Amino acid sequence: MSLNIVVANRLSQRHIDWVHNIVPDANIVTCEDSELGQHLPTADILIAWGFINIDEHLPNAPRLRWIHALSAGVEKILSPTVANAPIQLTNVRGIHGIPMSEHVFGMMLAFSRSIAGFARQQQDAVWKRLSLTELYNKTLCIVGLGSIGREIAKRAKAFNMRIVATKQTMTQELFVDELCPPSELDRLLGEADYVVLTVPETPDTVGLFSYERICRMKESAVLINVARGTVVSAEGLAQALTEKKIAGAALDVFVSEPLSESSPLWKMDNVLITPHCAAVSPLYLDRAMQCFCENLSLYMNNKAMMNVIDKERGY
Repeated sequence: MSLNIVVANRLSQRHIDWVHNIVPDANIVTCEDSELGQHLPTADILIAWGFINIDEHLPNAPRLRWIHALSAGVEKILSPTVANAPIQLTNVRGIHGIPMSEHVFGMMLAFSRSIAGFARQQQDAVWKRLSLTELYNKTLCIVGLGSIGREIAKRAKAFNMRIVATKQTMTQELFVDELCPPSELDRLLGEADYVVLTVPETPDTVGLFSYERICRMKESAVLINVARGTVVSAEGLAQALTEKKIAGAALDVFVSEPLSESSPLWKMDNVLITPHCAAVSPLYLDRAMQCFCENLSLYMNNKAMMNVIDKERGY
């Protein structure tokens, strides 16, 4: 019986060829999310984005044994039904570091060199120097050090920044000056000039940055969120920014997307908003499919796969 792989995304021929190099007789079907009901009854493997829910199709998918998420986040696809099913779930953790770290540095440099302010002045032909500073010797706090955080830390060292970070499990980190458990977060916030959020969405991280926690940051500090919108209280952040409790924020993710036109964040001069694009790259799908193919080789040889999601922890 041939291996049936259903992909809820369009693939190029080279991606299909990569899969066939590992399993020559694999039957690969690409479709839209809305067409999954037609194809999952015979699927052994599903490749899909982690923000879709497939619960309605599972009763009719008796052969499904592995779901590979094209994203790092799996909060929607990892429903209680999937969590309790004999289905392995993997993601593409590790492929986002390059574009996301460059995005984070774009935001930090935008604040340190007042790029947004100069852009606004340019519209009115205003020649005026604004407040400028450097990243040199500044302290960067990475909340949730993983593969993305490591890429950010690596680049921060090139700017001679001091890097502090939180992580659930203590490890040896080449580019981090001080690694602490999450219980030390509040202390680190008081030292940081830039705070970057790279944690996954879990029960422990939802609402992690409340108004009270944001106020533990320095008044000159900038908060950068490229994690999940649920990690930060939007109301608390807006209040802290209005009251000048922190200097600014760069936000790529929100609880509800697109961000409502009525959100006060749009009008704030000390906020930079991007439309959930920090990980966007023309190389994204290549990297995601390379990750899948590496796991497919392991799967076909009955070996432990990479990036297997702990269904209880959610990442």
